[in-house]
Amino acid sequence: MSKVEVFEPALCCATGVCGEDVDQQLVTFSADLDFVSSRGGDVYRYNLASEPRVFAENDTVRAFLHLAGSGGLPLVLVDGVTAMTGRYPDRGQLAAWAGIDEPAGRISLDLDESPGAGGGCCSSDSPDATGCC
Repeated sequence: MSKVEVFEPALCCATGVCGEDVDQQLVTFSADLDFVSSRGGDVYRYNLASEPRVFAENDTVRAFLHLAGSGGLPLVLVDGVTAMTGRYPDRGQLAAWAGIDEPAGRISLDLDESPGAGGGCCSSDSPDATGCC
């Protein structure tokens, strides 16, 4: 099994999934990373704002930042070798790099859906009719 490390630009929090204007790409990436991790994948995520030491201590990352700057992030390393730069990998790429099987279907998380619009626990159709879980 390979070690997958994702070095991200400075984000407002560890995942970037915070505040009022959340980037859908970061939501999807967070879910994909959790999926791979939950199946035993050796995946790590580093935020430049909160973990600058990790960036400074890795020769490959330090050289990348010297050449491309933080605007070139995210940087993905697989067993210390550059696998991707400038964008986030998808679930299939993360799973393949980590050496785990990807499911046939893919779960999509869409922040544009309002919580009360559909069925289930977070809708007005729920037994308590509060619209909250």
